[in-house]
Amino acid sequence: MATKVYIVFYSMYGHVERLAEEIKKGAESVEGVEAMLWQVPETLPEEVLGKMSAPPKSDVPIITPSELSDADGFVFGFPTRFGMMAAQFKAFLDATGGLWRTQQLAGKPAGIFYSTGSQGGGQETTALTAITQLVHHGMIFVPIGYTFGAGMFEMEHVKGGSPYGAGTFAGDGSRQPSTLELEQAFHQGKYLATITKKLKGSA
Repeated sequence: MATKVYIVFYSMYGHVERLAEEIKKGAESVEGVEAMLWQVPETLPEEVLGKMSAPPKSDVPIITPSELSDADGFVFGFPTRFGMMAAQFKAFLDATGGLWRTQQLAGKPAGIFYSTGSQGGGQETTALTAITQLVHHGMIFVPIGYTFGAGMFEMEHVKGGSPYGAGTFAGDGSRQPSTLELEQAFHQGKYLATITKKLKGSA
């Protein structure tokens, strides 16, 4: 059976979703891995989203908590809000109590990716504070460390991401993920998928 990797994200302006697309490509580059994109439910009313100039959501399917148990591994993505994950993603995780009680996610690997508005806006704290969610489920946090190689040491150009996972800077919203940021996202997908496949094979 194929190893299933779910890339689950919340994206208000599209930056996180763009990274998610590359992570999916990276995961699918590993033989025997089936990757799927999911987005979590929106919690804000349309009126508020309109005032925030948020574009319409894509046609990526919306996941329910119970569907998480079908995956062998995960990459969770979200924008930062004051150095932590967006409330929409936290609300989704808050609804996974049933999975926690039955420990259906325990032992499964998970990575984290993110988008922030500025260079000091939470490229590390957003992932760091999200790890608590994985810990309570008994999941295995898989950071990318410095496996991305020279790209981790880029100093000439603005680049998001950290040893915790792939990332991008949205700025005022007009900046889109750079080529290097997308390459790092692809790498994270491939790296997480490889580890997930190994863990499933040894189970």
